[in-house]
Order: sequence, then C-alpha cells, then structure tokens
Amino acid sequence: MSTTNSKVEPGPHSNLEKDPSDWTTGDDPMTDAQASYLKTLSEQAHQPDRFAEDLSKAEASERIDALRQELGLGS
Repeated sequence: MSTTNSKVEPGPHSNLEKDPSDWTTGDDPMTDAQASYLKTLSEQAHQPDRFAEDLSKAEASERIDALRQELGLGS
C-alpha cells in the first residue's frame, strides 16, 4: 500500500496563489458567500463602508484579504 500526500502545495505559478486581478472571472459579480463574509468582516472591523453590493469577485477578494489582515485573522 502506497502512501501519498494528497495535499496540494502551491508552487510559484499555482492558481492557489493567483492575483485576483488576473482571474478570468474577476470582473464577475462577487458570490453570495463573498458578500456575506465581506459584510461580516466589515462589521467586525467597524468599517461598514468597506462593503458594497456591486463589487466584482476580484474586488471582494482583495477587500476580504485586507480586512482579514487588519483583524489579525491570518492569510
């Protein structure tokens, strides 16, 4: 029986680390999950102006990342 690690380690050109501005669907409207999480983070950070209904997926991702960093929630 072979044991292999099925974990994917992001490499230098991995899609797991792709910049949101480079996403092919980055201009699509943010997902419901992104909207919910961004709204929650904005409220926790006492910055409700960071949430907007009309954000793209890429914009929402960038704001989520920034708020997570500001709130000390890691990467």
